Amino acid sequence: MCRHLAYLGPPVALADVLYAPPHSLADQARAPEHQVWGDSNPDGFGVGWLSGDGEARHYRTTRVIWDDAEFGARAETEQATAIVAAARLASPGSPVELAGVAPFRSNDWFFALNGIVEGFNDGVGDELRSRLRPERRAAIEGSADTEVCFQLLLERLDAGEAPEHAMAAVVDEVEAVTGGRLNFLLGDGRCIVATAIGNSLFSRADPIIISSEPLDDAAAWSEEPDRTLLVADRERITRRPI
Repeated sequence: MCRHLAYLGPPVALADVLYAPPHSLADQARAPEHQVWGDSNPDGFGVGWLSGDGEARHYRTTRVIWDDAEFGARAETEQATAIVAAARLASPGSPVELAGVAPFRSNDWFFALNGIVEGFNDGVGDELRSRLRPERRAAIEGSADTEVCFQLLLERLDAGEAPEHAMAAVVDEVEAVTGGRLNFLLGDGRCIVATAIGNSLFSRADPIIISSEPLDDAAAWSEEPDRTLLVADRERITRRPI
């Protein structure tokens, strides 16, 4: 199913979000507590972040997050004011390959899916790809449902739709064809947009963190109801049913 998180706040070392907390993303990936399917997430991980100097950076690998010593060392010193990160458990029938690892990137946008588009490898993926403009379809590098959903979202962002409206519309578009667990997560360093559909999602403020599972036992965490859309900036999180 995957585990993912997003952060917006003051400059922080990547390790302070991804590795240091008692139930960090690395811990969630190895020993999830709220995962519906699968008991670990060993099929790669990725991180997109806005660095201290305002540059968007991206790292993806098929290594497991809890045993990537090279990136772990880098995370100790790399500062970020915004993060989107994900640890992958590949959907049944999907290959373990770098092209399938979230978050996916387009300019400053980073996108992840914790879940699955049902029937994606049995015709649903072809149906969703057929709805894309040729240039968006050609931009798809791998075979992951996440990447196709991201391209559908980017088409709407290209057309000027607000991120939260674009995400709600993509949920409608996917659900018009099939079911699934659609916990989407989108960020660009200025905002986070997320959905809770079929999988766990928690949030806290000051700083803003939206995550598949709480990173610690602090009382500040709120569990989001199923079928909720969240929009966050650096000051607040707002919610509405989806």
